[in-house]
Amino acid sequence: MASGATGVWFRKGLRLHDNAALVKAVAEGTPVVPFFILDPWFDRSKVGVNRYNFLLQSLADLDDQLRKEHKSRLLVLRGKPDEVLRELFEGKGPFKLTKLFWEKDSEPYARRRDAFAEGLAKEMNVYTESFVGHTLLDLDATVGRNGFKPPISMKSIQTIVQTAGPIMPPLPVPKIPPLDTDGFDVPKIEEFYKDEAPSSTNNFPGGEREALRRLAATCADVDFVCKFEKPKTSSTGAQGKPWEPSTTGLSPYLKFGCISVRMAWHEIDKCIRGRSHSQPPQSLHGQILFREMFYVLGTCVPNFDKQDNNPMCKPIPWGSDEKLLAAWQDGMTGYPFIDALMRQLRQTGWMHHLGRHAVACFLTRGDLWQSWTAGRDVFDKLLLDSDWAVNNGNWLWLAGVAPFSAPYFRVYDPCPGPKSSLNAEQTGEFVRHFVPELKAMPAKYIYKPWTAPLADQKKAGCIVGKDYPAPIVDHASSRDANLNRFKAGLDALKGGVMPEKFGDIKDDPGAMKTTFAKGGKGGKGKGAGKGPSVLDALKSAGSGKGGKRANESRPAEGSGGEATSHTVEDSPPKPKRRWQRSLGDDKVKES
Repeated sequence: MASGATGVWFRKGLRLHDNAALVKAVAEGTPVVPFFILDPWFDRSKVGVNRYNFLLQSLADLDDQLRKEHKSRLLVLRGKPDEVLRELFEGKGPFKLTKLFWEKDSEPYARRRDAFAEGLAKEMNVYTESFVGHTLLDLDATVGRNGFKPPISMKSIQTIVQTAGPIMPPLPVPKIPPLDTDGFDVPKIEEFYKDEAPSSTNNFPGGEREALRRLAATCADVDFVCKFEKPKTSSTGAQGKPWEPSTTGLSPYLKFGCISVRMAWHEIDKCIRGRSHSQPPQSLHGQILFREMFYVLGTCVPNFDKQDNNPMCKPIPWGSDEKLLAAWQDGMTGYPFIDALMRQLRQTGWMHHLGRHAVACFLTRGDLWQSWTAGRDVFDKLLLDSDWAVNNGNWLWLAGVAPFSAPYFRVYDPCPGPKSSLNAEQTGEFVRHFVPELKAMPAKYIYKPWTAPLADQKKAGCIVGKDYPAPIVDHASSRDANLNRFKAGLDALKGGVMPEKFGDIKDDPGAMKTTFAKGGKGGKGKGAGKGPSVLDALKSAGSGKGGKRANESRPAEGSGGEATSHTVEDSPPKPKRRWQRSLGDDKVKES
C-alpha cells in the first residue's frame, strides 16, 4: 500500500496530455496514484449502454498507457465518492492519501460532490487542489468578474474569451512515477448491462489515443479545416456511408476529456494561420466557442436545466403525452427522416447537429408539442457526447424558448427536400440504413412513404400503417396549431423584456452574429502558444500513426449538442416575440 501518496482523481479529463492535476501531482515528488471512482449516481437509469461502454474503453486506454509508458496504472474504485475518499484519507483503502488533485467540473452534481470532498479533506488534514482544464475559460473567475453579463450571442462569448487573455498552450505529459498495486482493474461492460450490448464501438472507440488520432487526421487535411462551415455539412452522413458523419467526430472525446479543448483549439489555429479560412460561428473554432458559451451559461444561470425559474427560458405550457414521446424516442413517428435520426442515436450514440435540430423542433414547437426537458432527458441518456451544459443549452435553443433561440416560428420540415437547410441526401440511403422497413421504397417517396401508391408500397414490401407507421400527426396542421399555442404562451407572459439580471440588454442580438475573427486571411490567431503539438501527444500516448483524411471513416461531432445556424421552413404569423430581433440572418425558406 502506498503511504503518504498524492492522488490524481480522474472523472472527466481522461487523458495524460494537458492534465494540470497530473502535472502538479508528479511535481510533488511523492508516490502518485491515478484513480477513478465508479459512482453509482451514474447508473443505467441515467446512462445508456453505449456511453457507459465509451467510458470504460476510455478508462482502459488510460490504464494501458500508464502501464506501457510509465509502469504505473489506473485504479478503478467503486462506491459513493464521499465514502471512498474517506477510506482513502484514513488509509483503509489500497493506499493512504495526504494530497488530492483533480480537474474542475462545473455540473451541479459535480459541484456538490467536489464541495463535500474538499470539506472532508480539510477535516482530515488532506491537501486538495483543483484545476481548470475542461474548458478554455476559468468559469468561476469569468462569471465573478465585475460587469459580467451572461453571453447570449457569438459576439458576447468572443468578447469574454478575448478578455480572459491568451489561451494557454497544452501541457506536455509528465514523467509519471511507477506504481505497483494489484486489483481494482477496469471492469467489462457486461457486468453492468447483462441484457444489452453496446452498438457504437466500431464508430466511436473510446480513449485518448483514438481522440488524438482523430484530431491528427482532421488537421492533416488543412483545406478541410480552413473551409469548414458547420451549417454546410450533411445531416445524413458521408455519401455512400450514411453511418459515417461529415464532421470531425471529436465531441464524445471532448465530453469525456479524452482530448484537451486547448489542444484542439491550438491545432486548429495552426491549420488556419496565414490562410484564408471560415469564421465563427460556422468554423471549428466557432463550435468550441459555442461550447464555452453554454458552459458559462450553465455556471451563472440558476435552474439552467429547468423550465421553471430559469431566466433563460420562456415558460411555455407544453403538453405531456407519453405515447407521442415514446414514438419519437423509438423512431416510430411515421416520418422516415426523424425516425432514421432517432434510431441512429440509439444505435450509434451520435447524431449530426442538423439532425438534432430537426428532431428537437419536431418534438417541441414543430409537431408534437412536448416539453424540451423530455427530449433533453432522452438525449442525455443516449448521446455519447451528452454534456450537461451543452445539452441543456441546445434544447433551450431549439425549443425556441431562450433569448439566443432562432424565431420560434421557423419550423423545420420533417420531410426535407433537396433545397432544405437540413442538408439531407435525396437517394434514400440514410433512411434505408437506419429504417430497414423502407429499404425497397423508391427514392421519390423515401421521406413521404404514405404518398406512394399502394402498388408501389406492396412492391417495396412496406405497407404504411402496417409494416411502417403512418404519420402520428399531420405536419402542416400541427405546425400551425403549435405556432398559435406558442404565440398565445408569449402573449400570456408579463413584461416582454430581458430579465433584470441581464442588465441593459434590450433585445436579442442573435447568436449567429459575430465579429471575433477579423479578416479571413493571415492573422496570428488568438492565444498562439508553443505547447506540444498533437503529434507530440500522439507519441506520448504511444500512437504515432497519424490517421485517415479528416472526413474518412470518422464519426462527427455534435453535442448533445452543438449550436449552429437556424435556417428553416415556414413564414411567421408575424407575432410579437418576447425578445424581438431582425430576421435577416435566417435566409432559407423550405416548403
